[in-house]
Amino acid sequence: MKKIILGSLFVASSLFAGEVLAVVNGTEITKSQINSLLAPQKVNYDQLPPQYQKQVLDKVITDALLIQKAENSGVEKTDEYKKELEILKKQLALKVFLKNKMDSITITDVEAKTFYDKNKEIMFKQQAEVKARHILVKTKDKAEKIIAELKKVPQNKLNEKFAELAKKYSTGPSAKMGGELGWFSKGKMIPSFSNVAFSLKKGAFSLQPVKTRFGWHVIYVEDKKEGGYIPFNQVKEKIKQQLKLKKLQEYVNQLKQKAKIEYK
Repeated sequence: MKKIILGSLFVASSLFAGEVLAVVNGTEITKSQINSLLAPQKVNYDQLPPQYQKQVLDKVITDALLIQKAENSGVEKTDEYKKELEILKKQLALKVFLKNKMDSITITDVEAKTFYDKNKEIMFKQQAEVKARHILVKTKDKAEKIIAELKKVPQNKLNEKFAELAKKYSTGPSAKMGGELGWFSKGKMIPSFSNVAFSLKKGAFSLQPVKTRFGWHVIYVEDKKEGGYIPFNQVKEKIKQQLKLKKLQEYVNQLKQKAKIEYK
C-alpha cells in the first residue's frame, strides 16, 4: 500500500453531503469529504484496507480539531494571517487564470497532425525491441545440454521452465530473476547476442549456443515489438497539450514585451 498523503479537508470545504463517519464538536466528517481528499491519489475510502481507513479518518479528525482551535483563537484577525491570506489569494487567482487560459486555447487535429509530421523522425519513431531471457554458462557443452532439456518442454510451459533453469544454472547477474533482461533495442546488446535475439520469433529459444566474451548463452524471446512510428492517434492528445503550453508561453512572452519591467 502506497503512503497516503493527507491535507486538511476543511480548508477547502465542510459542506459535502454523504455518509457521516465521525462528528467532531458538532462538525460532521463524511465519506464524501474524505473521497474528495483522496481523489488526487485515484483511490477512495471504501477501497482502503480497514487499518488505512482508520489512519485516514484519524488524520481528518485531527485536522478538524486543530482547525476549530485555530478559528476560535482569533488567528484570522492577526496581521500575519492576513498577509498569508493575500499571498494565497494571489496564488489561487494565478492558478485559476492559467487554467482558464489553457482551456480557452484550441488546437485543431490539423495543427496536431502538422506537428506530428514535422517531428515524426525525431519524436515519434521507435526502434524494434525484444523482451528476452538468457542463461549464461561457461562452456558450450553445458549450453547444449540446457538446449536439449528445453526441447522437451511443451510450448505453454517454456517460459516458466526457462526461468527455472536460469535460476539454477546461469552465472549472469540476471540469474536470480530467471534470466530476465527486459526490453532492449538491437544496439543495446553485443552484436552476436542481439543478432540471434532479433532473429528469433516470439516464444522461441536459440537452438545453438551463442558465444560472447562473457561465455555461452541460451536466449529465449518472450515478446517482440516491431520498429516504426507511433500512430498519430496514440499521441494526438499529448501533442495538443504540448502545443497549448507553447501558445501559453507565447502569450506570457507577449505580456513581458508589453510590460514595463525594471531590474534593480
